[in-house]
Amino acid sequence: MSDYILELKGITKIFPGVKALDNVHFSLKRGEIHALMGENGAGKSTFIKVITGVHRPEEGEIYLNGQKVVFKTPKDAQNMSIAAIYQHGTTYQHLSVTENIYMGHEKLTKFKTIAWNKMHKDAKALLKRLGSDIDPRSIMGNLTVAEQQVVEIAKAISTDAKIIIMDEPTAALSKRECEELYRITEQLRDEGCSIIFISHRFEDMYRIASRVTVFRDSQYIGTWGVNELTNDELISKMVGRKIADIYPKQQLEMGDEIFKLEGLSKLGYYKDISFSLHAGEILAMTGLVGAGRSEVCQGIMGIEKPDKGSVYLDGKKLKIKCVKDAMDAGIGYFPEDRQKQGLILDWGLGDNVTLATLEKFTKHTIINRKAERQKAKELLEEVKTKALSVFDKASSLSGGNQQKVIVAKVLNSDLKVVILDEPTKGVDVGAKAQIYEIMSSLAAKGYGVIMISSEMPEVLGMADTILVMKEGRVSKIFNDCSNVTQEQILEAAMNV
Repeated sequence: MSDYILELKGITKIFPGVKALDNVHFSLKRGEIHALMGENGAGKSTFIKVITGVHRPEEGEIYLNGQKVVFKTPKDAQNMSIAAIYQHGTTYQHLSVTENIYMGHEKLTKFKTIAWNKMHKDAKALLKRLGSDIDPRSIMGNLTVAEQQVVEIAKAISTDAKIIIMDEPTAALSKRECEELYRITEQLRDEGCSIIFISHRFEDMYRIASRVTVFRDSQYIGTWGVNELTNDELISKMVGRKIADIYPKQQLEMGDEIFKLEGLSKLGYYKDISFSLHAGEILAMTGLVGAGRSEVCQGIMGIEKPDKGSVYLDGKKLKIKCVKDAMDAGIGYFPEDRQKQGLILDWGLGDNVTLATLEKFTKHTIINRKAERQKAKELLEEVKTKALSVFDKASSLSGGNQQKVIVAKVLNSDLKVVILDEPTKGVDVGAKAQIYEIMSSLAAKGYGVIMISSEMPEVLGMADTILVMKEGRVSKIFNDCSNVTQEQILEAAMNV
C-alpha cells in the first residue's frame, strides 16, 4: 500500500487566457494535517476543485491509495471519501442543521420516504462526536459562523470522508473559536482522517500541521516539514521575493487635527468614545472581539445612528444621518465584510469603483461611460489590482484583489478621513504588504486613517496612535507607539 492516501502529479488546468495550475504536485500522508499556503491567486482554489471533481485537469494524474483515479463529477470524489469545507459556506441557511448535514445523501425508510427521526438522531450523534451540543433541528441561519463550520465538518464525516479539505476555516473566527476548530481537526486526524488545511495564517500552520506545501503563480514551489522553515523563508517562497519590511510605515510629520469624536455613545454597544485624528496619522483601534470597534465606526458613518455625542471634521460639527452625509463631508468607510457590504460581486470592477460617485460622471442625467471607465481604470492601477479589465466581475478576483477594489472605490470619493475595518482580513502576506503600502501612501498624502484591526503585529507595525477598547469603552490610548508591546495592548484590552 502507498504511503500516501492522495497524490497529484503534474496537474495543469487552463481557463480561457489563464493557466490556473501549471504542472502542480501534491502528496497527502495518511492521518496527516498538511498545510497548503500561497498568495491569493496562487491556484489553491482551483486545486481544491480538481481534487473534489468540480474541474477536470488538462494534464496530470490523481492517485488515491496508490490507484489512479479520474473524477468526472463532484459525486465521484464524494464516493471516493473526499469532502471539502469552503471559506464561504455552502450551507442552506433556511434549512435545518439535519437537512444540511444529509443534503444529497438522505437516509430513507423501507417505504422510500425520508427517515427524519433517524436523521435527527444521527445528526445529534455526529455533532456530539465533535464536542458540540447544537440542536439538529435548529435553522442553519440562526447559528454563529463557528457553529456553521462545525455543521459543515459533521456533513463531511457523515459521508465517511477520509480526506477533508478545509479552505480558510479560521478566517472569520475568534481566537477561542479557532482553538475549538483546532481541537476538532486534531480529533479527526487521530480518528484516521487526512486533512488539507488551507490558510493565510501562519499560526494555523504552526499550531496543527506537520508539513506545508507552497504554491506561487499557479506553480508548485515545494513541500517542507513545518519546523524546517522560518517565517521569513516561508514568506519568501510564497511571494517570490524577500519582504524585508512587511510594514512599510513612513515616518511622517503629522499635520493639524482634522477629525474629532466627543462622547459618542449608543446604548448597549459603546459609551463615551472620544479621540482626535491628525492629517497624516494612522490611528489603530484594537481590542477583543465584541469590544465595539466596528460599531463606533458605523456610528460615525451613520450606518447605526449614535444616541448622543459629536463628530467634528476640520473643526466643524457634522450632522450625519446616513452614509452619504458622511461621504459628502469627507469620511470614507472600508467595511469588514468585503463580499456582503463592500462589493456587488456580479458587477464589473469599474461599476463597483464608481457606484458611490456616479454624479461625478453625470451631466443632465446622462452618464459619461468613457470617463467613468477611465477613472476606474486609473484607480485600480493605482492600488495594483490584478485583473484583465474593468469589466471583470468582482467575484472573479482573489480576496486580496477584492480588498483593493474597495480601496479604489473609497479613493474615488473626495475624502479627508478613511476608516479601514480589518483591511487585511483573509488575505495573504503579499497582499497584506501591498495594502499596508496603500495605507502608508494615504497618510503621506495627508489623509487621516483609522484602522480597525485584531492583529497585534499589524497594529504595532502600522499605527502612530493605538486606541484600545474594552466592552464598548476606551480602555487606553497609546499616543507614542515606539515602545508599546503586545502584552501592554492585551492588558488594556482585558483590563487585568
